[in-house]
Amino acid sequence: MKSVASNTGTSRHVYWGISTIFLLILIAGCKNPGSRAVSIEQIEKIEQEQIQLQREIALLKTENDQLKKQIHVLLGLPKEVKGENIYCLQRIKIHGYTNIYDKDEDGKKESLIIYIQPIDQDGDIIKAAGEVEVQLWDLNRDSGEALLGQWTITAEKLRKCWLTTLITMNYRLIFNVSDKVEQYEEPLTVKVTFTDYLSGKTFKEQRVIKPHKP
Repeated sequence: MKSVASNTGTSRHVYWGISTIFLLILIAGCKNPGSRAVSIEQIEKIEQEQIQLQREIALLKTENDQLKKQIHVLLGLPKEVKGENIYCLQRIKIHGYTNIYDKDEDGKKESLIIYIQPIDQDGDIIKAAGEVEVQLWDLNRDSGEALLGQWTITAEKLRKCWLTTLITMNYRLIFNVSDKVEQYEEPLTVKVTFTDYLSGKTFKEQRVIKPHKP
């Protein structure tokens, strides 16, 4: 954690460094009047860099203050609500809507849509932050050809996939499998690995999906 004191020290070093450079440029300009235009450009560049550094220092100070507040709150919590007891992800569920769909209505099913529900200790669905790995398998094939596709969804992308409806809540992930599933006529297997960023635990679940018969 960067302390406020270290930020202040950095600010002083930046100030004295810029002041020294500024003075040297002025001296050089006085000795060589023909280079005055170049010196002005250099001065303007240094001024812009100084402004940028000041902004970065202010941002670091703000982050430092926020971390101090967070630590103060956490230290004040009773033992029974610290750590995993704040919320505890118990398992994940692959919802039954998970399947391969014909989204563009061209007669071919090309979109694998997976619905993932993180569930806590009370059985409630929660928007747990984490990373997801998805695999699509055809277990009827030989072992070397059984894995049809594999994808990794980062936490940043995952949080944008949260979907809330009148019926339920879940992460909805969509993958184009047109180049991986030529004929969707037999059951396939979806495997999901969810890494919870709060606890660091990994949760795995799989589900067999079947083509809807007309």
